[in-house]
Amino acid sequence: MKIKTKKRSYGEVASIQPQKHKKPRRQSAFFRFVMRVASIPDLWATGFRVRKVGMEKLGRREPCLVLMNHSSFIDLEIAATLLFPRPYHIVCTSDGVVGKALLMRLLGCIPTKKFVFDLGLIRDITYAIRELKSSVLLYPEASYSFDGTATPIPETVGQLIKRLGVPVVMIRTEGAFARQPLYNNLRKRKVKVSADMIYLLSPEEIEQKSAEEIMEVLNAQFSFDHFAWQRENRVRIADANRAECLHRVLYKCPACLAEGKTEGVGETLTCHACGKVYRMDEYGSMKAETGETEFSHIPDWYAWERAEVKRELEAGTYRLDTDVDICMLVDTKCIYRVGDGRLVHTADGFHLTGCDGMLDYEQKPLASYSLYADYYWYELGDVICIGNHRALYYCFPKDPSIPVAKARLAAEELYRLARREKLSNPPKARG
Repeated sequence: MKIKTKKRSYGEVASIQPQKHKKPRRQSAFFRFVMRVASIPDLWATGFRVRKVGMEKLGRREPCLVLMNHSSFIDLEIAATLLFPRPYHIVCTSDGVVGKALLMRLLGCIPTKKFVFDLGLIRDITYAIRELKSSVLLYPEASYSFDGTATPIPETVGQLIKRLGVPVVMIRTEGAFARQPLYNNLRKRKVKVSADMIYLLSPEEIEQKSAEEIMEVLNAQFSFDHFAWQRENRVRIADANRAECLHRVLYKCPACLAEGKTEGVGETLTCHACGKVYRMDEYGSMKAETGETEFSHIPDWYAWERAEVKRELEAGTYRLDTDVDICMLVDTKCIYRVGDGRLVHTADGFHLTGCDGMLDYEQKPLASYSLYADYYWYELGDVICIGNHRALYYCFPKDPSIPVAKARLAAEELYRLARREKLSNPPKARG
């Protein structure tokens, strides 16, 4: 999938006036039907099955909040099938409506900027449920999983559920990640896909629980490991390119500790610094061709990389410093190519400069609990996205060995460290 782009100077783009906010539009019944029909081929090809638990409790016309884990594009097709003919709105990333704003509004999309505090989104969700009497589909992880495990869920989701007071439904997929993981350019494999659709919380239960207790329920539901599921269920993936681009996730060699030197090709991951080769078997496990297999389970390898990033942060040695191509999003007309610059990430946060000295943007660690980092974004390249309610800056490292996954891990760990510091040292009251 591609996205509409235009080349413009930073000055031209910075002067564009923000678009006027529009309330969610009632979803078109025709397009809802089209989405359902368009989903049939993929779901048929994967032998899709669903197990419903407690769904008889939800009224046919009763609006609800639908929470779903996010593994690949088929998630949208699953939702379109399971929710039909119920009217629903989809909270989607703002770049998803670029060049097709009217169509996406008719489909029921509510755009928002990923990992940017958006009070307007809460108002839009509330409006869709209370005024339009429509359900709302939300992917609380906000991004595809890199390593097949759950990504952080913002604590504000519990508060949102308390505010809405409507039933909460959970859709949890199995097989979607194995079929089309993000790291290998969304190559499709022959894997069966299924889902559980669970009536998770009633209005009465929501009223009785605190926001913190609701988050405990959600965190338990969003606790999964797709690679473990594949291994335990003996889901065989014979694709000869199953490890292609796996270095996007496993960017650090556990044998020699070199970063950005691994390369996933075919069935193997090779470290070009020390020469060690790991083979990914048909059930998703890694095995060294010679010597010790430090991590056979990919999420364990990724968790080790997170621990290594945290160690660097605590030692004060973490630093990302790279030349980037810069695109900007300020409206829904297109993505603007504004030039190049330099992106630096340290314990102080992000600092982006460039566009012939006109651009100078800083983002502190507490600005977001995670980072919008993506692989092969709209076929343009691996990207790190930062920004605020006024503009988003899509930064494409010129050096292909730069691991955007590490930047995401660092942003998440920095947020945790900064928040812990803030809570342990509250501002002194004036007196």
